[in-house]
Amino acid sequence: MLSLRNFWRRYRRTAFVTVGVLGSGYFLYKLYNAKRHRVAVLERELAEREKFIKAQMQAHFDNIQRIADTTTLPHAMDNLSRRIAEELDHSQLTERLQKAKGQPNSLTHSEKLELWDRIKILSFTRMVLSLWAMTMLSLYIRVQVNILGRHLYINTARDLGSSYSLANADTIDQDDEQMYLASADFLSNYGLPTLISDVQAAATEILKGKKVTSAFNTTELNKTIVLILERFKSLRSPHHWVNYIMPEDARFYKLATASSSDNEIPSEATKFYQLMMETQAVLASTEFVSIVEIALTAVLGTLIEDVVAQSGGSLTSGMALAKLLARVAQTGPMLLGEPSTNQFIQIIHSVPEVEVFFTLLYANMPTP
Repeated sequence: MLSLRNFWRRYRRTAFVTVGVLGSGYFLYKLYNAKRHRVAVLERELAEREKFIKAQMQAHFDNIQRIADTTTLPHAMDNLSRRIAEELDHSQLTERLQKAKGQPNSLTHSEKLELWDRIKILSFTRMVLSLWAMTMLSLYIRVQVNILGRHLYINTARDLGSSYSLANADTIDQDDEQMYLASADFLSNYGLPTLISDVQAAATEILKGKKVTSAFNTTELNKTIVLILERFKSLRSPHHWVNYIMPEDARFYKLATASSSDNEIPSEATKFYQLMMETQAVLASTEFVSIVEIALTAVLGTLIEDVVAQSGGSLTSGMALAKLLARVAQTGPMLLGEPSTNQFIQIIHSVPEVEVFFTLLYANMPTP
C-alpha cells in the first residue's frame, strides 16, 4: 500500500499530464470530426445547389436554342426569301423573251440582248446574294444564342452561393431577350436594299462582256461566283457588311421597333444595347470573318455540285450561259429553304472550324 502511494506521488504529475493530453486529443478529434462532417454536408449541399442551378441554366439555354432553331431562324429565313424573291424577280423579263419566240418582230435584236443581259445580272445577283445572306443569317443567329448563353452562365455563377433559384439573379429582361432575337429580321427589313444594290453592282462588273452564248463549265461558274463575292466585299470599307445584318446604333433600332408610347431613346446601359454591342464586336472580329469565308467555301462547293447534278452532268463539259441561267436562278430558293431540311445550313453547322468558333465564343467569358 505504501509502495502504491509512493508510486502515485512520484508519477501523479505525469499521469495528470497524460490524462490531460489524451483528453485534449479526444476533444480535438471530436471537434475535428464534427467540423469535417459539417464541411462534408456543406460540400454536398453546394454540389446539389450547383447541379440544380446548372440544370436550370442548361434548360434555359436549350430553350433559347430551340426558339432560335424552330422560330427565329425559320421566320427570318422565310422573310428574307420572300423579300429577295420580290426584289429580284425577273419573271416578266423571261415572259417577254418567251412571247418574242412566237412573235419574231416584237423585239429587236438589241432589245433581246438587253433582256438577256438583265436576266443574267439578276440571276447571278440572286444566287450570290442568297448564298451570302443565308450564310450570314445562320451564323448571326448562332452568335446570338451563344451570347445569350454566356450571359446566363455569368448570372448563374454570381447567384451560385446565394439561392437555389435563378429568380433573384441579374437575368436579362424577357422583352430585351425577345427584341434581341427579333433583330435577326434587320437584314430583311432594313439592310436588304443596300445589300442588293452592292451585290448587283459587283455582278454587273464581273459579268460584263460574258455573252449568253458563251460556254460555261463547272470551273467557270465557280470562278464567276467567287469573283462576284470578292468584288462585293471590296466595294466599301472593311466590316461595312455588318451594317447589312444589324443596326449601326442599337439604341435607335430599339426606338424604331418600340411602341409609340415610348418616346425616349433607350439608355446605353440596357441589356438589349449591351447584347447588340457584344454581337457587333463578334461580327467585326477577324475570327468571325475567317469563319464566314470557310462557311461560304463549304456551301459553294455543295451548291456547284447541285447545279452540276441538275444539269445532268452537261455543265462539266460546258453549256451555254443562256441555258445555265435558269438553273442559276433556281439556286436562290434552294439556299433559303426551310432550315430544318436545308442542307446548306446543316453544312455550315457541321464545319469543324465553325463548331470550334462557337464553342470558344460561349466559353470565352469574363470572370463574374
